[in-house]
Amino acid sequence: MRHRKQPSPDRLLDLERRLWKGGVDLIAGIDEAGRGPLAGPVVAAAVVFPKGLFVEGVTDSKQLSERRRVELFERICHEALGIGVGIIDHSAIDAMNIRRATMEAMLTAVNTLRVRPHFLLIDGDFSLKQEIPCRNIIRGDQRSFTIGAASIVAKVTRDRLMVEYGRMFPQYNFGKHKGYGTREHAEAIRKFGLCSIHRKSFRCDGWKRID
Repeated sequence: MRHRKQPSPDRLLDLERRLWKGGVDLIAGIDEAGRGPLAGPVVAAAVVFPKGLFVEGVTDSKQLSERRRVELFERICHEALGIGVGIIDHSAIDAMNIRRATMEAMLTAVNTLRVRPHFLLIDGDFSLKQEIPCRNIIRGDQRSFTIGAASIVAKVTRDRLMVEYGRMFPQYNFGKHKGYGTREHAEAIRKFGLCSIHRKSFRCDGWKRID
């Protein structure tokens, strides 16, 4: 895996420092994993750290190796004041569409935090129906330490779920591609059809869209 140069701590903490300076102590970073796959859930995470804390190496989870993500996941879990996770399954995604499902997962993640944050930094342009002040950050997992931490928690959590699904449905090899539309996955769909965790509202070369 080829890695990009990681942003400096000064850059990754710029948004947080502005909020700390303005009197905001508890900041929750929010991100998701699994919007694009053809199978499995979408998972969101919310992470709150003590004011001023920084974990070296945290950045966009997609820029990290699987081993490094797991190492940072364990460190984040140890250092965070609170971690919330929201999981919306394939059937709910089909029923409400992936955008609404992602927002529902993010809202669940916020509501399951054991500490109430004073401010939310949300990756992307998702609008959450809640009362805590917030800001949306495009590519926030590359610009904010707390969002980057949330991206790691969401990614590792979802990957572990897909490994379990891989044991349940070995013919699809979910543990390898995590449900994304790889050539191997499409070929398995053509050969075996859809299994119970496939998102039937998604389009893939392996099947026709079901509306």
